[in-house]
Amino acid sequence: MSIPTFEKMNPMFDKTLEEILEKNLPEKELAEVKRLILGREMQPLHLPSWSGSHDLDVHGYIMGGGVQEQLRPPRVVRVGLIQNSIVLPTTEPLQKQRNALHLKIQKYVDYAATCGVNVLCLQEAWAMPFAFCTREKYPWCELAEDAEHGPTVILMRELAHRHGMVIVCPILERDIAHGETLWNTSVVIEKDGTIIGKQRKNHIPRVGDFNESAYYMEGNTGHPVFDTSFGRIGINICYGRHHPQNWMMLGLNGAEIVFNPSATTSHTSEPLWSIEARNAAIANSYYTCAINRVGTEKFPHEFTSGDGGPAHHDFGHFYGSSYITAPDGARTPGLSRCKDGLLVCEMDLNLCRQMKDFWCLRMTQRLDMYSKELCEYVEKHLHFNHTGETTEQMKHSSIQTKKTMQK
Repeated sequence: MSIPTFEKMNPMFDKTLEEILEKNLPEKELAEVKRLILGREMQPLHLPSWSGSHDLDVHGYIMGGGVQEQLRPPRVVRVGLIQNSIVLPTTEPLQKQRNALHLKIQKYVDYAATCGVNVLCLQEAWAMPFAFCTREKYPWCELAEDAEHGPTVILMRELAHRHGMVIVCPILERDIAHGETLWNTSVVIEKDGTIIGKQRKNHIPRVGDFNESAYYMEGNTGHPVFDTSFGRIGINICYGRHHPQNWMMLGLNGAEIVFNPSATTSHTSEPLWSIEARNAAIANSYYTCAINRVGTEKFPHEFTSGDGGPAHHDFGHFYGSSYITAPDGARTPGLSRCKDGLLVCEMDLNLCRQMKDFWCLRMTQRLDMYSKELCEYVEKHLHFNHTGETTEQMKHSSIQTKKTMQK
């Protein structure tokens, strides 16, 4: 893994916030700081040792926080998140790059199965470099694949069936049935290897080097919630985490766990990372799982960010730090900023309803009021005609035309 020069100079570059605190605070102060920034303390989940050749950061937690109900049995599931770096340089043949990632991640999935994981989510576009900064359509568009029969999906379907595990597999999708349109898609695979459905990325960034709108379209699948063998799950892909309405709709549609497979870099979003998925868990009374890739991916040709800065060969550092938040706002520490990792959490889905009862956020949501005001706002400001003009722009154009004719 290559590390940018400016980050090599930072002696704490490879340290997480929790590691920095643990190294520098006395035990009593550390316990209080952790309570304030993470919420309640979680029990460690004892997992079998990782024996693979890759350096894998492994952590497990029992999230707890709920009450033992009298009329409902616990609904305990184990969720796993995998963050990973690419294996080969981006200059290697595409087949070699993808095969190397398939081999590495298959070992991680097999290990997650030994840890008892029921539902596993991988990071955004995990089977390829995150090449959507380069503005180069080829060779990268070649890695787009069918959402049912592509090689990455076939591999995950086989692993899901082998391990009796639900797998969320994010890919770059090529939609053969609709003009070979490209989408950023997460495929949901049941424990028997069948495909339940897919979520396409609703919101596409136009920020710095993230030139994703040049590669694929905004999603057309809305906010589906998938009723799996282990609970009702939703998916909010990457940039969608900046949109509270995206999280909200998944909650309204009944999600108990929402995954946020991402690819985001340290100079773009790191101060926001630990906040957004956590806020969504609190506001919507469900579990959130934020997954980010890790490493610095260099490309052979330079590109610019359109900000006047010098051209460069990489996006910046993908800082990992994957974490899970419970509906009561308690969250796990993040995984490593620099290493591949597996985070495993045991959670009781009954906590979702319990937090709805405790905070009454759903009951007090006043959707009828906001629905009315949103409709009025859209009608006034965002009603487009066939030319792409809004209602307000059309009124302004009409006034200007009248003034011109009067002259």
